[in-house]
Amino acid sequence: MIAAGQTRPGARILAVDGVRGGRLVGNAELAGPISSSDEWIRSRTGIVTRARAGAETSALDLAEAAARRAIARAGLDASRIDVVILGSVTHFRQTPAAAPALADRLGASGAAAFDISAACAGYCYGIGLADSLVRAGAAEHALVVGADKLSDFVDPADRTISFLLGDGAGAAVVGPCDRPGIGPTVWGADGAKAGHVGQNIDFRQAVATGTWPTLRQDGPSVYKWAVFEMSKVARAAIAQAGLTADDIAVFIPHQANLRIIEQQVKRIGLTAGVLVARDIIETGNTSAASIPLATERLGRDNPGLGGKLALQIGFGAGLAYAAQVVELPSTLDQPANNERNSHGIGQE
Repeated sequence: MIAAGQTRPGARILAVDGVRGGRLVGNAELAGPISSSDEWIRSRTGIVTRARAGAETSALDLAEAAARRAIARAGLDASRIDVVILGSVTHFRQTPAAAPALADRLGASGAAAFDISAACAGYCYGIGLADSLVRAGAAEHALVVGADKLSDFVDPADRTISFLLGDGAGAAVVGPCDRPGIGPTVWGADGAKAGHVGQNIDFRQAVATGTWPTLRQDGPSVYKWAVFEMSKVARAAIAQAGLTADDIAVFIPHQANLRIIEQQVKRIGLTAGVLVARDIIETGNTSAASIPLATERLGRDNPGLGGKLALQIGFGAGLAYAAQVVELPSTLDQPANNERNSHGIGQE
């Protein structure tokens, strides 16, 4: 008979941190090529600036910086990381994956390492996997990173999505706990709608035409799906955690569009006192990085969030989605180093 591994009663997030692109790009700088204005962009997206990194900075560089901060905040040495899970759609190599290189850079020698291509849902996918791995005894400490440098795929003249996009990385360390600190993950994908958002051409077409791929979306369709369908997923995540909307103190959705966020708050039925992440206003949409970056900002601006229950939901290209309720770590409002402001990576 095959022996079963040693399981644990629960897992929790020990620390969250992140970095943003070093230059804040205002709406006025982007409005010309799309024949728009600052007012038009703000009214439709809520975005005032988006963080972008310079040409010399890669998604892997951003991931490394975020991971180092999260590991330090957790009070661990990188050698204690057993698995590295990296969510990204902007690593330029199909193979090898970015996660093994990230593990090597960090000094997490021998850690299992793999990438997730779930776009804006990548971080929540990673948290769900890390929770399962730690509880199953397959890992003691898991590093989950969402990192995207979306400015590498921006078409300045595109009015569907490019003016929303920013660059950044966020990371979380997940470890064992004597009780569940991460609720069941409600996840899935609607591949029939995959054409609503994503890369406009594949790399064979890019080589054949000499045209660099960019990102596009069917904005109205994505908006309706995110507001109506994802609100159902969020409510299911609350229910599967054995909670009600009244138990949720913090809401941390994917930072896709401020209008989507506000509509989700209403449709999920969250109370008036819930703290809502709105990092998109200054950082923009950073895909897999947006939820951990929004979490980092909440901790920076609102000391004392440790132990509170947060609902987080990621959704995007695929159309992939994942949501779970998590207990926020006590380390959230404790500076990991002297550079608490997470802007400043890869200035142009």
